[in-house]
Amino acid sequence: MSDFILNIIHRPEMVPEYAEKVTGHGKEEDIGRTSLLKESLDIFKFQQETAHKYGLKTTIHMTYASLFNEEAVEIAKEHHEKYGDEIALSLLGLPCNEFREKYKTKDFCIWMFSMEDKKSIINDVFEKFYNIFGCYPESTGSYYMDADLTNYIKEQYPTVKCAVATCWEEGPKAYHTCNNSWYTFMDGGPWNPWIPSKQNTHAPAANKEEDSGIVAIPHLSRDLIACYDGNGSNFGTHPQNVLRGMIYDTETWEYPYLFNLIDQYRDLEKYNNGYSYNMMFVGPGWLNKMGRWESSYELLAKSYDDGMAYYGKLKEEGKLKDMTMAEFADYYRQKKSYTEPECALWRDILYGSDKQLFWYCDPDMRACINMDQGGALVDLRPYAAKLEWPVGIGTKHVTDASYPFLIQEKYRAGYFTHYAGEGTIKSVKLSYQGEEVDLCLCRTKAHYSEEGKVRILTLDPVDIEFYDLTVKLQTMISFEEGSSEIRFERKILHMSKPDAEIELNEYMVACYGTTEYSEPMEGITLSCKNEERTETISYEYKCREIEMPGATCVRAAVPQIGTGVSMRTDRKEATGYVKEGYAFSPMFTLGYTAKLKEKEGLVSWLSLEKVN
Repeated sequence: MSDFILNIIHRPEMVPEYAEKVTGHGKEEDIGRTSLLKESLDIFKFQQETAHKYGLKTTIHMTYASLFNEEAVEIAKEHHEKYGDEIALSLLGLPCNEFREKYKTKDFCIWMFSMEDKKSIINDVFEKFYNIFGCYPESTGSYYMDADLTNYIKEQYPTVKCAVATCWEEGPKAYHTCNNSWYTFMDGGPWNPWIPSKQNTHAPAANKEEDSGIVAIPHLSRDLIACYDGNGSNFGTHPQNVLRGMIYDTETWEYPYLFNLIDQYRDLEKYNNGYSYNMMFVGPGWLNKMGRWESSYELLAKSYDDGMAYYGKLKEEGKLKDMTMAEFADYYRQKKSYTEPECALWRDILYGSDKQLFWYCDPDMRACINMDQGGALVDLRPYAAKLEWPVGIGTKHVTDASYPFLIQEKYRAGYFTHYAGEGTIKSVKLSYQGEEVDLCLCRTKAHYSEEGKVRILTLDPVDIEFYDLTVKLQTMISFEEGSSEIRFERKILHMSKPDAEIELNEYMVACYGTTEYSEPMEGITLSCKNEERTETISYEYKCREIEMPGATCVRAAVPQIGTGVSMRTDRKEATGYVKEGYAFSPMFTLGYTAKLKEKEGLVSWLSLEKVN
């Protein structure tokens, strides 16, 4: 029996994002403007009425500002009693006159405050909530919640069991499409619910000792291809995202993409033991009476109603279970173990291509495999390091909460690069008589299977054509639960010249960072090891290389992000190598080369570990 779980979250955000400027019509700023407060509350009522009309329960995220509004409080109490809605506490919606008078700031993102202010704000809003409702909330959330913030909340207010904790791929891409003005970077986290570690919100806990005590859910369910390739704010099950992305018929006001996206989330039960998840989290600013994103209010309201109607239909048919956040947290802890991965074989449903990405997330890594590039590894976040990354004023990361990558094709070029240098990617090259072909040039498709604790991608074979030789190569990529490794198997199924011999070069080009801009590489150590000796390079941008026949391991230690990454192979005669980059191409390369004939193959493993 499969479960498709839905969380609907509404918040009476009395001063919704952007809305003051629209409602004020150029007047001097006044976040206490009566017309603004009334419109926001009217939108919240509409959202609640729409959900209840279709038989759906919600989680009401009371904002700090709404706690000063008697009508908002009474609505929350009434709907809790009548519909079973959960009354929770949002850490969004802080701005109001009371908040600004006390904290003397226009900041509104809780994770960006100093730790001292975070604690003070948490105490203020939680105690205000208690004074009004007579209990502490079981759920909270923001666009992002850093580990120090979450740990403090759980310590002081142990009733909290669920939180909206990050926004998937909300980083440089979103920043650029907001005219370089949205200084909130939080790339690199899970796309579906997870249990955050105490060390880093993005990195799932590996065991009870690392467990932060909450179940985290994402801020919006995003399209795992369109969002990765472009601005995620245009591609999600938030109906106004779809309108902002102009993904609808402007004449008929129909948007099949929204329902296709919901259905693809339902489809993820195939890869996750019969479980799939979706969330709808729409603040009132998106339903402004003045319209948004070149859309009229009528279209905004219609899209919201249509979205709720679809969820209601699925529930009537027994295909959906609506839960509050607290209910979901209990369900999730019964359903999932610490080490069980989250998997998504995602297909393009927007542009009509055959593109597939496979996403994998567990306590050791988040990885993305791109079938349009022959099964290349195009995104790798080393969660095994459980990197402690304090965020906010007074830290090294005031605005950048992202989890660093080792490989990221969008920010560090991937396979298709400039005339010089290399981009980050993990792939394989085949060479024959002076010709070389990278598997990144070969599109393929993947098929998912499981064997015990191993998740397997079997890729369709590809034909690689040299001047006078054709090679049929098949790839299998495996993720073993709890191993911190990815296994790559390459097999030569057929060659047009059975006696021919080719060279296979299994390689990984990597660096570290959270944006497009290179980071200092000094301090990274590259090494080749065999049974007799170890040779090393301390990174100094000097283009040095080491080759070692019979290498048992090639490795890079990246102390800047507390990570060790290594490769090994099953062929003892293979030659291992490491390469140091240079200033124009500040990367490092690990790899193995081996000679192969028809029916032969090579298995390699990429491993991650924490280093001090």
